[in-house]
Amino acid sequence: MRRPDLVEPYSHRRDPAVPPFPDDKPIIVFDGHCVLCSRWARFVMRHDADKRFRLLAAQTPLGAALYEHYGLDPVDYETNALLEEGRAWLKSEGTIRMFERLGFPWSSMAAFRLVPRALRDKLYGIVARNRLKWFGSRETCFVPEPSDADRFIG
Repeated sequence: MRRPDLVEPYSHRRDPAVPPFPDDKPIIVFDGHCVLCSRWARFVMRHDADKRFRLLAAQTPLGAALYEHYGLDPVDYETNALLEEGRAWLKSEGTIRMFERLGFPWSSMAAFRLVPRALRDKLYGIVARNRLKWFGSRETCFVPEPSDADRFIG
């Protein structure tokens, strides 16, 4: 896997396999069939009072194209992705950045940066690999409430 955080910002705009989309706000790409990931999407919507984030299910054509663009498996979603200012942030760093954007008290999760990234990502990977077994999966992809539809892409 290449390091998506080291890829040139907004490189997805020049990739003909990635359909154009509004990327002026941070976007969380998540597994819409995973119960844990869907709960995370709901958590973000509930606590993102300024509506900073847009959400995108990885199962959409755009989600799959973005996963492929950043060298991720477009079928086995072992990480949520945060697209922010044209860069992709994955695993623990992406999650910490999401928490930071939600404001206090959630921004205090930045303290986890004191833990070495390799260890944080190893723990993230354990949860990611077991999330469907531990939390279950949905038959259909997560669908937002009509009042939140404008916060979703795809």
